[in-house]
Amino acid sequence: MTKKLLILLFFLGSFFMQAQNLVWKTNMADAIAISNEQRKPMLILFTASGVPENLQNEIFKTPDFAVWSRDNVILVKLDLSDNSASDSDKEQNLRLKNAFGVDELPQVCFASASIRKSKTTFSALGKIAYKPGGAKAWIAESNGILHPSE
Repeated sequence: MTKKLLILLFFLGSFFMQAQNLVWKTNMADAIAISNEQRKPMLILFTASGVPENLQNEIFKTPDFAVWSRDNVILVKLDLSDNSASDSDKEQNLRLKNAFGVDELPQVCFASASIRKSKTTFSALGKIAYKPGGAKAWIAESNGILHPSE
């Protein structure tokens, strides 16, 4: 009996660990292509080293967020302090931060984008930072941004 319970706990634990393994795109061109292919907006996380981890720990690392993000958005992480990024990526990320009006880090912007004749056009849907209240409250506010008429 104990052995069966341990096996069950092992499988449940591995299921929840997989549910929390989020796939963040770091290349904007790839993210745009997937966003358009799947017809989902992008959730663009602007972050840097040394910023508060509340958003990561209390929202992004929850099973609720994992399920919601899989069904609703393409995850994009732009680390403004990433020294391994190319100079063109660093410049692009800084331009995007300024274009979306990001004034604090970390901050999330929801957007869609289209590419025509090698020119990328972004449509900003809204932005949100960390707010106390947990994943359900954050997701509810994000849904209000993504689906304002519902």
